[in-house]
Amino acid sequence: MELNPDFSCRVVVHAERLPWTTSPIAGVERRMLDRIGDEVARATSIVRYAPRSRFAPHTHDGGEEFLVLDGVFQDEHGDFPRGAYIRNPPTSAHTPGSLPGCTIFVKLWQFDPADRQHVRVDTTKLEFSPAPARAGVAVMPLYRNDCEDVRLERWAAGARVALDLPGGGEFLVLEGSMVEGDDRLTQHAWLRLPAGVTLLATAGADACTVWVKTGHLAERCLSKRPGPPRALLA
Repeated sequence: MELNPDFSCRVVVHAERLPWTTSPIAGVERRMLDRIGDEVARATSIVRYAPRSRFAPHTHDGGEEFLVLDGVFQDEHGDFPRGAYIRNPPTSAHTPGSLPGCTIFVKLWQFDPADRQHVRVDTTKLEFSPAPARAGVAVMPLYRNDCEDVRLERWAAGARVALDLPGGGEFLVLEGSMVEGDDRLTQHAWLRLPAGVTLLATAGADACTVWVKTGHLAERCLSKRPGPPRALLA
């Protein structure tokens, strides 16, 4: 399967308008945003766990990054409620599930294969700080390396947000709304912009909180994160 595989193109997905599709695991459904591959895939998705659903133990050969949008995600490492940001690097293993149910935004097979850093952040315990030289924008850093900068941003009501993206960027609306181009993006809408463009957006009258990742769509970074080996995709 290929869904929005061209990283040189602008993509908008209004996820809340998509139907939930089943996964191989009973009680686990997803809304696919981009994907290269079938069940083993380089993928960005919103995934919903029904109460008491659970995966079998498995290893993330290509790494897994996710943000809990609702409910409580659980595995043997702990309980992660809404606002938890997690990075499970390549070769890490766990048994994910949710007793009460949850929804997560998740990215698979998008790590440097040499990365071994675990990250667990409770964003509800952190503060936003004003962004230098960006009026109306406050930032909560989550993770950074030489290829990506991951953070939450809060845009004041009506703020006009301009951001150069030499390495491209992704934006997931968590609360409120924004307008970018001809699109009004509301909760869980996802925007991907290619390397070399500038984000020009306006926050809605209800302000906007956005998950942001920048830098990772530069060619030098994409080449470090090639996705699953072709043998696994066959």
